[in-house]
Amino acid sequence: MPSATQTAAKPAAKLFEFQSQLPKLPVPALSETLPKYLRSVEPLLSKEEFAKTKKIVEEFGQSAQGRELQKRLEARAAEPGRANWLEEWWNDLSYMGYRDPVTPYVSYFYSYKDDKLRRKPTQRAAAIVRAAWAFRALVASEELAPEMARTTPLCSHSYKYMFNATRIPKKPSDYEATYSLDSNTHITVARNNQFFNLDLVHNGQLLSAAEIEQQLDRIVERADSTAAVPVGVLTADNRDLWADNYQQLVESSPQNAQTLEKLQSSAFVLCLDDTKPVTREETHRVFWHGNGSNRWFDKSLQFIVCDNAKAGFLAEHSSMDGTPTCRLNDYVLDQTLNNKVDLGSTTVRSDLPEPEPLRFVTPPKVVRSIEQAADRFNKTVGQHQLRVLQYEAFGKDEIKKLGISPDAFVQMAIQLAYYKLYGRSRATYEAAATRKFLHGRTETCRSVSNESVAFCKLFETPTASPQDKVAALQAAVKAHGAYAKACSEGKGVDRHLLGLRLVLKPGEEKPGIFQDPAYANSCHWFLSTSQLSSEHFEGWGFSEVVPDGYGIAYTIRKDALIFHIAAMKNDFGLNSDHLAHYIKEAATEMRATILAAKLAAGPKL
Repeated sequence: MPSATQTAAKPAAKLFEFQSQLPKLPVPALSETLPKYLRSVEPLLSKEEFAKTKKIVEEFGQSAQGRELQKRLEARAAEPGRANWLEEWWNDLSYMGYRDPVTPYVSYFYSYKDDKLRRKPTQRAAAIVRAAWAFRALVASEELAPEMARTTPLCSHSYKYMFNATRIPKKPSDYEATYSLDSNTHITVARNNQFFNLDLVHNGQLLSAAEIEQQLDRIVERADSTAAVPVGVLTADNRDLWADNYQQLVESSPQNAQTLEKLQSSAFVLCLDDTKPVTREETHRVFWHGNGSNRWFDKSLQFIVCDNAKAGFLAEHSSMDGTPTCRLNDYVLDQTLNNKVDLGSTTVRSDLPEPEPLRFVTPPKVVRSIEQAADRFNKTVGQHQLRVLQYEAFGKDEIKKLGISPDAFVQMAIQLAYYKLYGRSRATYEAAATRKFLHGRTETCRSVSNESVAFCKLFETPTASPQDKVAALQAAVKAHGAYAKACSEGKGVDRHLLGLRLVLKPGEEKPGIFQDPAYANSCHWFLSTSQLSSEHFEGWGFSEVVPDGYGIAYTIRKDALIFHIAAMKNDFGLNSDHLAHYIKEAATEMRATILAAKLAAGPKL
């Protein structure tokens, strides 16, 4: 049975050895947050709008209500036994209580580089499984070193939800179930919309890669010779509808409850897709959402291998952000692509049991629900456009030579590209980690600043000199870096303001700062962006967060920049192809301008 989401504490070991020393997420002072908030909204407003907003914000800062809300939030943060004042609220509002489908709206994926050593799909899949199992062993033993930001340890709490974990649908809010790693040594394998249970331990011994490959071959042969009702697509549905259908599934047969338990308790899902994607857009779509049926979208981890041995990974986001899964996948790829993985014996034992089909009983009412869920999935996916930009002119190494932070360079390239496309700057979200704090997750780095807007305008001014353009770029980069640093210290504005909103009691008047249109406008993320990078990735991705915005996931490699640009097809006239064009143009112009300014300055004495 699943354990409670708060697992019992084990003796401190390497992975968790710094947990007791981690500071708690701070509650910034109003005197810090409100001026910072005003600076963040100023470039998004007219002079008249900003003057009105400034008055409202200053009045809130001086009001008895503002002081009272701050006092309540500080009291919540100081409560004995509360690890993090934001955690419960954030997990519910952004994840467990969020009712849109997890795919494409919440989950995120990684696209892998090809494995030149393993062209056969089940061979590559077997190697991935062995590498992932080695990482799981490090997590289970707690011998995995904690992540560090230079010399600062990061919170390891989310590793408890990595393996043998699943999200479970429920109204009005889902919950996370975790299972024992020691007693659940099986994985779930998906093929042709069917699920199989594969225990990776036989007679006390871990299956070798050769044995896993044989078992996967058996699964492919069996699944491809039969058809099944695609129950997995139910997990791609609106969460309330899935919660209803989950109950319907359980009530239809005791066997379904047993099947769900076996699937949900598995270490992870391995999806063997019968597709053969070629282009970057095709591969990204397979790993982002696939056909909707050869997946169990609630599982924390899903490794995906296609029939042409293209491979990737899909993560359920609710209990785990990107950095731990990035680390897992970087490990898996380092092990497999560089042939470091321990494959075990090449001898295949003759007494391996046949993989167990996980069967669902699907009476007509369940089949109808599945058909309706499939229709909704196809409609949702069909409403999305995607462009993958592989920019190979330069990457991290060259950007560093230009004297600029690679992440800030890319953020400004995105800002300039949007300005080129729309003639204005709009609210932009960049995910910033707050994992130096106990149970910390993310803060919003607001990428638009007065400096970034000035940079965009100057770069679009033909008469501006390279030196002036570079000075504007440097100022924008400096402002971005300062805001990002504040976020990592738990001193952004968005989470603090959210907390102040949430401590309001029923019936209390909403403060003017939250009634002001500037607040909602500044949180409407026309650009939702995030960076996760590995030299082993061919990109990664997620969706937009508003119907009139773009979702941009980017990877900064040594020699390339990769952008996944997603948006909806609707009446707002969004165009991922055009934005990709301008990102490429912006990055090229920025580098050329820096080089031109250096050339004009002449050699240094």
